Amino acid sequence: MGNALAGPALCGPDAAKIQLVHECKFPMYVVKVSDFLNMEGAPMPHHVLEQKGLLHIWYPGMFVIFVSHQWLAATHPDPHGKQMAVLRQSLCGIIEGTVHVENDMISLIKGRGRCELPGAVRRQVQEGFLFLDWFAIPQLTARHEGVNEDAQSKAALAVQSIPSYVESSDLFVALVPELTHVTRGTRCNYPSWLGRGWCRAELWCHLLSNKPDTSVILVHSALEAEFMFPLDWQHNTVAEGEFTVESDRAVVVKLSEVAVDSKIRHLGMEGPIGLYRFYVAYRAKLLGRPTLPWDLVGFLESFRFPSFQDALFDQTASGALCAVLAGDTRMLARLIWRRADINHRVSGLSELGFYDSQTLLMVAAKSHQKPEVLSTLLELRADVNARDRSGLNCAFYVRSALHVQVLVEAKADLHSTCVPLGLAPLTGASSSADTDTVAAMLEALCDPNPELSGAGYGPLHGVAGFARHCNRYSAKTARLLLAWRADIDMRARPSGKYQVLTLAARARTGLGQASGSLTTRRVAALPGITPLAIAAMLGDGELTQLFLEFGAEMLANDRGDLPEDLAASNGQDHLVPILATFCV
Repeated sequence: MGNALAGPALCGPDAAKIQLVHECKFPMYVVKVSDFLNMEGAPMPHHVLEQKGLLHIWYPGMFVIFVSHQWLAATHPDPHGKQMAVLRQSLCGIIEGTVHVENDMISLIKGRGRCELPGAVRRQVQEGFLFLDWFAIPQLTARHEGVNEDAQSKAALAVQSIPSYVESSDLFVALVPELTHVTRGTRCNYPSWLGRGWCRAELWCHLLSNKPDTSVILVHSALEAEFMFPLDWQHNTVAEGEFTVESDRAVVVKLSEVAVDSKIRHLGMEGPIGLYRFYVAYRAKLLGRPTLPWDLVGFLESFRFPSFQDALFDQTASGALCAVLAGDTRMLARLIWRRADINHRVSGLSELGFYDSQTLLMVAAKSHQKPEVLSTLLELRADVNARDRSGLNCAFYVRSALHVQVLVEAKADLHSTCVPLGLAPLTGASSSADTDTVAAMLEALCDPNPELSGAGYGPLHGVAGFARHCNRYSAKTARLLLAWRADIDMRARPSGKYQVLTLAARARTGLGQASGSLTTRRVAALPGITPLAIAAMLGDGELTQLFLEFGAEMLANDRGDLPEDLAASNGQDHLVPILATFCV
């Protein structure tokens, strides 16, 4: 059997008690990080690690990193050890402080406070333990119909216990470098991982747990790690995930329901009330179920408003905001008729991706509500062109072609760039919406080559820079924009305070003061960067190939970095050969 270490520095008499929502049916086996860092090549399976005495049984107080990943072959998770090499290098970088885990770029652009992994956590990582399915589960195989169907086998019991393993872990790491699936020949990366039903289930069990820290670390390469953008998980429900074995869907959906309801109960007891109301309102959408209208008594009781007056005027997740998030147009109209603020601005929900100063109309668009919710707000005289503190209006946040139609009918401004951020609404749609939405914007005569100001990038830059968040559409959207004559070689031109920020970042990188900071490196590279260079820097093989096929030039940015240089400096080694070939 594996080892159960007694009383190391990570565990003591004051270790916190773990209260699990999900049942643990099989012991949780983990490997010491220090032992993992000494391994090489393809990962060893459970029985080999057990024979070598490298497995340890989890107990409360252990600092555990749960690693979620997509298998790269039909019978082995990582036959060539490429994923594990990235994980080893990134963990070494995190421990040594050469790899910084920072906010996603959207949160930084929207002014959310800069967040980094604390030094104390880096030290815990060094002394901690690692959970990986291949290490932890006996005789594990990829899921197929008829394989491991014995529900009482050790492997089955361990798989059924994965939600509790997630809850017991302290850090959640999604290992998502772009690599090729050995069997299928397809790209495996963050979007493909996020599409997998079981990966979503692991993610949700972590995010919806009652742990004080539910942040998610995405490892894109050996040199690039960032915290997950919150809307990524909200828009990728477990019910809509991809399952190799279809019968798994109902099982995993039930797990997600248990997790959501547990989260709501916990927030109902502990607060904050704003987050509690968000999850109550969003429950049906998270679980992929139709939204049903509330009666007044049920609405007040469920959202814990002491009275109808409180629902009208409470500034902590107002009744109108709850109705918008729940998609309840009837309750929304009732509240507005009784003088609730139709242009109420959100506060306190930044950790969920809804930033301070955004209006109800913006929230309705960002949360993928049906067009009736937007049209109801506009009929009740919401300001269609209201701006948030970044200068963005609702047109920037549209998420469907029907949203665009509603805004066109309301004579919304779909063309003006925002101040101070300087981005056009089409750039927002290209960054975060599907291709049909972008097509609707283009048909409304939005310019695919808008005048640049502020942050200084255009729609094609947006596709490349944020493809990870909507990769299902990025290549198709890029082709559409190019068909509408978007400039494939457009160079980013930051101005004003954004130019000053890029110069400061360039100075820091030049002095070696921010070599590990992904954010600083990206900002420093921005002036003069092309869509191809952004795709290369972020390791997007599909877009890199597409831009090259469409004749993109290998242009250096203002600092002199070629796309090949940016890929190499960001650990995206898989793109260097193809970029070097086109450089010749």
